[in-house]
Amino acid sequence: MSFDGIVTGAVARQLHQCLLGAKIEKIYQPEGDEIVIHCHAGREKYKLYMSSHSSHSRVHLTSGADSNPPNPSAFCMLLRKHLQGGRIASVEQKDSERIIEISVDTVNELGFTVNKKLIAEIMGKHSNIILIDLTTGKIIDSIKRVSIDVNRYRQLLPGLVYVYPPSQNKLNAYELTEESFVAALSDKEPLNHKALMNAICGVSPTFAAEVIHRTTSGRDLPLTASQTWPVFRQMMDQILSGTVSSSVYVDPQRGPVEFHALPLLSYAGSEEHLFDDISAACDFYYGNKESSNRVRQKTNDLTRTVDAMLQKLYLKKKRLAEDLLDAGKADQYRLYGELLMANMHMIQPGMDKVTVLNYYDNSQLTIPLDKRLSPSRNSQRYYKLYSKSKTAVKEKQLQLEETQADLDYLESVSTFIDQAETYESVEAIRQELTELGYLKRKKVTGKPVKTKLKPYEYTTSDGFRVSAGHNNKENDYLTFKLADKKDLWFHTKDIPGSHVVLYTDGREVTETALFEAAAIAAYHSKGQSSENVPVDYVPIRHVKKPNGAKPGMVIFTNNRTLYVNPALPPKSESK
Repeated sequence: MSFDGIVTGAVARQLHQCLLGAKIEKIYQPEGDEIVIHCHAGREKYKLYMSSHSSHSRVHLTSGADSNPPNPSAFCMLLRKHLQGGRIASVEQKDSERIIEISVDTVNELGFTVNKKLIAEIMGKHSNIILIDLTTGKIIDSIKRVSIDVNRYRQLLPGLVYVYPPSQNKLNAYELTEESFVAALSDKEPLNHKALMNAICGVSPTFAAEVIHRTTSGRDLPLTASQTWPVFRQMMDQILSGTVSSSVYVDPQRGPVEFHALPLLSYAGSEEHLFDDISAACDFYYGNKESSNRVRQKTNDLTRTVDAMLQKLYLKKKRLAEDLLDAGKADQYRLYGELLMANMHMIQPGMDKVTVLNYYDNSQLTIPLDKRLSPSRNSQRYYKLYSKSKTAVKEKQLQLEETQADLDYLESVSTFIDQAETYESVEAIRQELTELGYLKRKKVTGKPVKTKLKPYEYTTSDGFRVSAGHNNKENDYLTFKLADKKDLWFHTKDIPGSHVVLYTDGREVTETALFEAAAIAAYHSKGQSSENVPVDYVPIRHVKKPNGAKPGMVIFTNNRTLYVNPALPPKSESK
């Protein structure tokens, strides 16, 4: 686990330095297993992020955006009641365990000063966030309640006395001396990283492997505890002194692969990102790691749902196309009926086929018969099949058009989900799908929260304003509400993506602005990773929305096409 006891200690020391005396102003619970606490210390404002997720639990300061759900959970309300308005008295690590304790001085309903402690246990699937009363030592509540059915040794329930997790009989990394280090490891020589992990509390495989690597200079040599101690002590002193940068190592294909409170020589050759403090490193690592990125987690269920709907529509389209092919035999059924009616005298009872002259082209034509039916009933059967096929062609064609419209819409939704960067973007897409009936409406208490429409905003290198939509509803808003008829509209040709508007503001549009706006349209589309993407552009007045069309679906005429590589304008930032 990247977030080991050594990283935990570095975070605790940073938090104590930054948050000592800080006032707790707001508390949010964006997800069921995470808490965000807004603090104010002097002139500085901080956001403390705490997660009890089973695979990426952690505590650190964050600069990322957080959401405030319209209906806060019971645990969030409890934290607000007990901690909001209080001041942080201390932040400490429990020995070298992955436990951070935040002591808070606050005032109760009677005006008396009371002391509470918020404890974050960073322990994989057993991770938890617990609030206790310091006077009694009892648990007020925890983000995950643990009953006796789950853990016989240690329950985490309101009213019970808080007990630390069971000791693993390991040495405290901060209290080690050369004598205790050698004594604990002398019987495990030649030394390896597993021996260090098993003997010293808070040491992860990454840190232990780094100690071994530095001691042997990357060579496979037998080691003794005496040889390893100076390197271990030096690394601990560097971290405790705060004189080294925290590092994150990135694989171009997989994203961040490792981080720690000091540079890792064992990762030499990997792409390295250095940070002045451990929280910034944590924020970058977990924010960019696909498995722990909160926005990606938020879109997982949405992605699965939309993909499932798309697969059903692809199958439906295929079957409708096959049905249309069968229905295309209508003219053949009509011909069979006519020829049978004209050649009744040639049909004998019990025949399963008859060969007659096709008087349209003077050829011989064999017509299958149902030998259970009379000649006239056989003829009537083909006339009925003809009538049914004609109706089927119209019905199937209509269904096929509706299915294709659904496919076009959901493919655009899938593109917007993949490109979503914020909670707000994800929730706007979810809300749109719910309003159109693709998702079931959830029962919520309180007033529904409306998502504000704020398109991406850019400026071309020669000063023209450009906007792009985050989703289909925003596309409609941008094209038909914000834009003027003289502005230019861009969209990737036959590729799902955002509507992009280049505002002319009464000026003549330059070639540079045209190509940069087209590149923005390509960037905000499914063709983002391609080259030479075709982009149609046309004045807004030539863009129309058909009656009954789904959000984002338009028709346009008089368009021209540019071929560009997806890109954002130089030195331009989206808002």
